[in-house]
Amino acid sequence: MAGIKLKLEELDGWLRNRLRYCIWHYWKKPDKKRRSLIRLGIEQGQAYAWSRTRMGGWAVAKSPILGTTITINRLKQRGYLPLSDIYQQITPNKRDLLFPTTW
Repeated sequence: MAGIKLKLEELDGWLRNRLRYCIWHYWKKPDKKRRSLIRLGIEQGQAYAWSRTRMGGWAVAKSPILGTTITINRLKQRGYLPLSDIYQQITPNKRDLLFPTTW
């Protein structure tokens, strides 16, 4: 239990990148990528340049292209639950273990 929190955070970061990759791959064509980036708040010129990038999908998922547009909050709005939040809900509070309220 002591080292699981760091492992969950690493796994959570990988899952977020995988979700960003899947979204990028789902958009398929450069015009759809451009329109979607504009819809997410990127300026037209920047969206055009980013939509025509020659980087692979995984590199784009790790880059600021999707890191600044598909944020953790946007993923949460779409139903993604971070593993660290789930971990916090299911683990007892350390203070409660040290100082039980019922005897």
